[in-house]
Amino acid sequence: MKTNGARFLDSLGIPFEAREYEVDPDDLAATTVARKIGMPAEQVFKTLLTTGGPGSYVFAVVPGDAELDFKKLARAAGLRKIEMVPLKDVQPLTGYIRGGVTIFGAKKAYPVFVDETVILFDKISVSAGTRGVQLILSPDDYLRAAAALSEPVAAVDLTKASREAHA
Repeated sequence: MKTNGARFLDSLGIPFEAREYEVDPDDLAATTVARKIGMPAEQVFKTLLTTGGPGSYVFAVVPGDAELDFKKLARAAGLRKIEMVPLKDVQPLTGYIRGGVTIFGAKKAYPVFVDETVILFDKISVSAGTRGVQLILSPDDYLRAAAALSEPVAAVDLTKASREAHA
């Protein structure tokens, strides 16, 4: 299945595998997607659209088993504070619905901040731009494709420390 995300990667000559899975609209969790495509949740990256205020949007790309740390993202993006974009605004801003958001082929390019753990893996998975299809590619190729969007791209620490680390 050719999605906007797949077409974008094709246009750059970046190799990827499109992996389809059955969608449960009541469970769009990245950990569920990971199980369905047979990859560890920490290798399945979810793409979140955040805002630092009117007209200020930033993509955060974090592992499926992690939680975004808004303070870390705001610091990395040079913003005072940051929060999730209301769900009703995600599709008008990106062209994608929840569970299918990707930085590739979005209506408009926004700065991209990817969690630094992305480089730990040979392959990662991201949404292809539609529910039920994931793109599997190397982290280097993902970052190269992200840079082709002509918006700032950075790999930084974006996740909250796990509770076990504080025990």
